[in-house]
Amino acid sequence: MKEQLTEVVRSRGLIRFDAPVTLASGGQSREFVDGKAALARGADLELACRAMLAEFSDIDFDCIGGLTMGADQFAHVVAVLGHKSWFVVRKEAKGRGTAKLVEGTALGPDVRVLLVDDVVTTGGSIQRAHSAVSELGAVVVGAAALVDRGELASRFFAERDIPYRPLVTYRDLGIEPVATN
Repeated sequence: MKEQLTEVVRSRGLIRFDAPVTLASGGQSREFVDGKAALARGADLELACRAMLAEFSDIDFDCIGGLTMGADQFAHVVAVLGHKSWFVVRKEAKGRGTAKLVEGTALGPDVRVLLVDDVVTTGGSIQRAHSAVSELGAVVVGAAALVDRGELASRFFAERDIPYRPLVTYRDLGIEPVATN
């Protein structure tokens, strides 16, 4: 399954530019991994979500989610396939109505969360999601990424004794890790 998923990401989501582009992390790279384009076909998204469920079959979690846009598709499909609940963390709290930062499943103490993101470089988005759900009292029991382009997120989660398992890494794609300070 990993080889098939790596090929999907490589063929549908890996873009090579002539000149470096700036990534969301602030890093520069000639290679850009577009996780949304890679999994735009339903069968490819299902493959990734089934791989995620298999990768975390040893961890008991109640719900899955992360920062919006990078996590949404995984949260929804894994929730359906795995009979779990989903949530998303907004980039900022909604300024009207409920004014929530976290939408979907109500998170609180004793809720076991699997965090997810599509493409991780420094881990900033998944760390923001970690902070948001932790502030609500939820317990982060694992973290996943479709692609990890570096080593910083793994360090962040290792320091907190949280299993972090990217499905595809920069090594699998044969690209250089993004230089981060």
